[in-house]
Amino acid sequence: MLAGDLSHPFYKPLWRRIAIVASTVLWFGFETLVAGSMFWAILSGAMCAYCAYNFLFAWKDAPEDKAP
Repeated sequence: MLAGDLSHPFYKPLWRRIAIVASTVLWFGFETLVAGSMFWAILSGAMCAYCAYNFLFAWKDAPEDKAP
């Protein structure tokens, strides 16, 4: 399952992790400044914080497999 497995190879490139975090930041900004929906602003803000923590601050690259 791609969404639940944060160690999936899809998330390995740094640019992809930054793009995910940036999209949640943009969504949070839209909900806060334009839409004015408090529920969606809180939801997107929580998602932004979760993604930023897991993809940028707590990220650990998997060790490379050494083939003989």
